[in-house]
Amino acid sequence: MKKLLKLLFNRVVLVGVPIMIQLFALVTVIWRFNNYFIYFYVFCTFLSVLALLRILSGKTNPAYKIGWIIPIMLFPLFGGLVYLMFGDYKLSKRSKKKVHIIQNTMNQSLSQNEVVINKIQIRDKNAANQSRYIKSYSYCPVYQNTTSEYLTPGERMYERLLEELKKAERYIFLEYFLIKEGLMWSAILDILVEKAGQGVDIRVMYDDVGCLLTLPSGYAKQLERMGIKCCVFNPFIPVLSTRVNNRDHRKIAVIDGYTAFTGGLNLADEYINAYARHGHWKDSAIMLQGEASWSFTVMFLSLWNSQKKTSEDYEQYKPASRPAKVFVCDGYVQPFSDTPLDDESLGETVYLNLINTAERYVYINTPYLILDNVMMTALCSAAKRSVDIRIVTPHIPDKWFVHAVTQANYDVLVESGVKIYEYTPGFVHSKSLAVDDEFAVVGTINLDYRSLYLHFECGVWLYQTQSVLEVKEDFLKTLELCQPITIEDCRTVKWYKRLGRSILRVLAPLM
Repeated sequence: MKKLLKLLFNRVVLVGVPIMIQLFALVTVIWRFNNYFIYFYVFCTFLSVLALLRILSGKTNPAYKIGWIIPIMLFPLFGGLVYLMFGDYKLSKRSKKKVHIIQNTMNQSLSQNEVVINKIQIRDKNAANQSRYIKSYSYCPVYQNTTSEYLTPGERMYERLLEELKKAERYIFLEYFLIKEGLMWSAILDILVEKAGQGVDIRVMYDDVGCLLTLPSGYAKQLERMGIKCCVFNPFIPVLSTRVNNRDHRKIAVIDGYTAFTGGLNLADEYINAYARHGHWKDSAIMLQGEASWSFTVMFLSLWNSQKKTSEDYEQYKPASRPAKVFVCDGYVQPFSDTPLDDESLGETVYLNLINTAERYVYINTPYLILDNVMMTALCSAAKRSVDIRIVTPHIPDKWFVHAVTQANYDVLVESGVKIYEYTPGFVHSKSLAVDDEFAVVGTINLDYRSLYLHFECGVWLYQTQSVLEVKEDFLKTLELCQPITIEDCRTVKWYKRLGRSILRVLAPLM
């Protein structure tokens, strides 16, 4: 009986049943109009035509347009209706206001030290231009007086995170796409509860869809009772709507404003290999200590206040003065955030700027390789001009259909000279890019449509830091555990697999 009650009150059941009822109601309405089918058909066809015109006139990515145009033309009776319910991403006035508030807050709270950007300009005009672009569209400046430490695998990041959490004196801000009860979260939660008892301001923000299967209903209230302030990002409402698409995929930890973490790791046991889900889990993160951590503090607070509909004086969260040796200058560090609620694909452009200006090599770790034409062209063109392009993807996938799309892109890339490797021990979840011993990016951004166009994301752009070389060294060590994908491998794929991958590739923007 207890098991039955637990199943009935499972959160997936509670949100799934209303959605099924809505689908049943929709089918019932269509069936009831059977006697007026010709009128219904004309009406739905008219909706499909309107949807096609809206898609064609929009500013969205061409691949995304194709992904919707094909099913609408194949199924005109339902295609237009489905698009208007799930595919139309035009912002409401409320969403536009929210974007403006976040951007305005970021812009007012973060300012660029012109001395720093001028130093970069003297060293490398291209680097300065990239940095200016990030500042213009994410409002986050570039810093010196910051040390960066590349952390891999996840176990190492976990150890460093626990160490820094224990040192907190003023506040701890955690923002994660996924939190799962287990060894990792229990150890972190124990520290948070202890620190909350000491008067430290503890805040946790998690994505509701990301935690749909990992946290019980009402978990935010449980944390509040422990003295931990909690915010659930974009709470999932069981209504057929596009609202569910925009998720908070960021992973941010900020301690006292002078230490910050970001990267691929969520707070769940598989990320530290305490639980073998898809073989060995390869992940990475970056830890910043110094001035650049302030950008992550502002990122967190701006989204927190936007969700909570509150207003705070950010100046009270500025880090207290620390010994100068903590802020050892280690090249140039620029955190950045990317929002889906504007017309700027910042994360993709940061990657493209680095790929298009690379002279020697580009090394990429990514769990998914679902590319639009612009990214595909950039990678192939770089390889054709003799830049050493190498990409590591998983050998053991977490989602078979997504991995099939990843593999569907191998042919064109390998034929153009891009070197593809699959990580044979398991799953690669690391999102990193290293270029020419000069640049690197470590963050939360996957090479897929959801990360590049639909999710809130973040990362760190690194220039001439020691961590750039650490990213490169880790990549080369990872290659020793990988199997290369050859042109023969691509050509010997069975015809039915090739057909299935081609279909999935066309529909990839909708996944």
